[in-house]
Amino acid sequence: MQLRAVEMGEGRPLVLLHGLFGQAQNFSAVQKTLAANGRRVIALDLRNHGQSPHDAVMDYPAMAADVAETLDALLGDQPVDLLGHSMGGKVAMTLALSRSARVARLVVADIAPVDYPPAFRPYAAAMQAIPLHDGLTRREADAALAEAVPNPGVRGFLLQGLRFDPPGWRIGLDAIAAGLPAIEAAPPFAAGARFDGPVLALGGEKSDYIRDETRPVFREYFPAVRFGTVKGAGHWLHAEQPEGFVAAVEMFLK
Repeated sequence: MQLRAVEMGEGRPLVLLHGLFGQAQNFSAVQKTLAANGRRVIALDLRNHGQSPHDAVMDYPAMAADVAETLDALLGDQPVDLLGHSMGGKVAMTLALSRSARVARLVVADIAPVDYPPAFRPYAAAMQAIPLHDGLTRREADAALAEAVPNPGVRGFLLQGLRFDPPGWRIGLDAIAAGLPAIEAAPPFAAGARFDGPVLALGGEKSDYIRDETRPVFREYFPAVRFGTVKGAGHWLHAEQPEGFVAAVEMFLK
């Protein structure tokens, strides 16, 4: 499928892929800064997210194929610099390994090509349990998530996908929830696959998504990988420390 794209700026293309339950606009401030520095920055809504189409299939090969189809339509065969955060990082790695000519340089933000525990399943279940009745208010929806999602900032992030008039999910919530086992797992890279271009694995200082034991896994598929850290950031490093995030990305891309 072709995905919704939000574009800013002119110059060498840089493509941004968001994480689970996110959307292109999560990169808004970062995208503006990067575009102001002489780049054509394209943020995509992945399938079942934002304003992109919905589909029952929710796995990394399908999501990477969507990105490839969208970039083919927008750019022809022009290679791009590709940045993906969390789930979007796994999509980006899948695309780089399956269509290496499409990707010039790769930034993987706070994720590794490994299995992760099912931390988001309670979130999805709580979202599905919100009563979508006429007159539903944001306060009521927020209260319905509070037990499963104690952090108010995370609740606000999740509720971006909910509309209130009429009440319903903009995102493909049921497909996302059903696809969580595939999303949590390591992407199914082809045997012997490798991407020899420049790669930056950029973690948050307060996050444990990229650990020392994941570095050999990165090097197996991405032999030129370099590792960096955004000081003071957790998992949502581009939102928590946007200046440090942009500085690290621009230093690598230059």
